[in-house]
Amino acid sequence: MDILKLNEFKEIVEKSKYIVFLGGAGTSTESDIPDFRSAEGLYSKKSNYNVPPEEILSIRFFNNQTDDFYKYYRENLIHPDARPNLAHKALYELERRGSLKAIITQNIDGLHQMAGSTNVIEIHGSLHKNYCQKCGKKFNVDFILNNNGVPLCDECGGKVRPDVVMYGESLDQILLEESIDCVSKADLLIIGGTSLKVYPAAGLIRYYNGQNLVIINKTKTKYDSSATIVFKESIGKILNEVVIKDE
Repeated sequence: MDILKLNEFKEIVEKSKYIVFLGGAGTSTESDIPDFRSAEGLYSKKSNYNVPPEEILSIRFFNNQTDDFYKYYRENLIHPDARPNLAHKALYELERRGSLKAIITQNIDGLHQMAGSTNVIEIHGSLHKNYCQKCGKKFNVDFILNNNGVPLCDECGGKVRPDVVMYGESLDQILLEESIDCVSKADLLIIGGTSLKVYPAAGLIRYYNGQNLVIINKTKTKYDSSATIVFKESIGKILNEVVIKDE
């Protein structure tokens, strides 16, 4: 671990007044939630279907093969035993101090909120939020887990779906505009656990006007050359060293 880079990062964090964190699946891998595109990721696993995971997690597959969608979804995307890791806890501490103004996450696991963070923009939705497509009644994740097959509304019998953005659907424009606003105001943008390949989330970096960009990701991103500091190490360890260790 590069002590000089850590100290530089710590100094930047301490002087920053409006920090925004943009995170992806790598933020939660240290909570034993697999990412998508790595060698051990979800998209590398063989499934019992003759289509890739991107198709299974599409709105078309959900509409046409809802039972199969839920079998895959329960087995691969819901991790009821997952708990916040050092990264989630460090980000909560920055929010508690008042310097972290927003967490923009591509994850749907809710671990940021479980760690205590409140300023969380879930641009891909949340597995903890589900609703009846017929009457709109809301359900938690336990309702999905405790039902076999397709979960149906206990009020009207309508089909319940996760409030997540599936392939083939657009992001919520209000959340996207809120994210753009936060990024444009930031004096420090920390990007963690994302290869910055998935749009429109990856495009948010274009709206950053601040001086300091810090990228923490185990693989290279196309924005590394534009960053103030780049770490290719554990995001939890880096944030813990910078935010919490010396407290």
